Amino acid sequence: MQPVMITAAMVGAEVTKAQQPKLPTTPQEIIQAAVECHKAGASIIHIHVRDSEGNATQDAGLFREVVEGIRARCDVITQVSTGGAVWMTAEERLQSIECRPDMATLTTGTVNFGESVFMNNRELVETFARRLQQYEIVPEIEIFDMGMLDEALRLRGMDLLSDPIQFDFVMGVPGAIGADPAHLMHMVRGLPPGSTWSVAGIGRHQLTLGVIALALGGHVRVGFEDNIYYRKGQLAESNAELVARIARIAREMDRPVATPGQARELLRLNRYY
Repeated sequence: MQPVMITAAMVGAEVTKAQQPKLPTTPQEIIQAAVECHKAGASIIHIHVRDSEGNATQDAGLFREVVEGIRARCDVITQVSTGGAVWMTAEERLQSIECRPDMATLTTGTVNFGESVFMNNRELVETFARRLQQYEIVPEIEIFDMGMLDEALRLRGMDLLSDPIQFDFVMGVPGAIGADPAHLMHMVRGLPPGSTWSVAGIGRHQLTLGVIALALGGHVRVGFEDNIYYRKGQLAESNAELVARIARIAREMDRPVATPGQARELLRLNRYY
């Protein structure tokens, strides 16, 4: 099977230091956490940033500082969020790509998100897809519900997505698709040939779905954005600790852990910095 690409989603928009004291929030904390995750086995760093008060922001300057800081210290793939937070405008959300990362997320539909709604109508999604094409940034398609897979295939038919496509199945968000392995199997069967995919299990589902993805030949996302615990009742010591665990399990299952160079080949990322 392919080497497993491990993505570290270290920050997110919702988790607070009150919930997870080890959450990195300043640019230097995020950069250091990325380096530690890279050393533990991550080939992709999924990036959110926070302002000086620890609140989620899509500030272009902060993204540039973090992306450039990570690139100065390791060759890991940088992937910024265009999701931001549910209360942000489309214009705010797109600021993150101004730093010219290797990749950026693209969510292909609207979904209930806990007590809120994550708005992504067709016009917005097509605008984001065209902007990523313009900037030559490789998208990762974030799938929160089955209909989003169909919408991604529609974008592919419009030549707004190019093969091979990288998908990330985010499972277990309240209001979105549940963390049932049967749902994962169904979505994987619907992918275009040659696609790559990862799974991001929310909360207690992170480890279980990650191991299932390893067995199916998929890839895995871990980190504080999705889960702050190492096991029930025990907060993780760091994002790197969660990366190291899934890397260790992958090796036990005879799935070598992809280096950033190998991940670039799998994703056909041709831009090096």
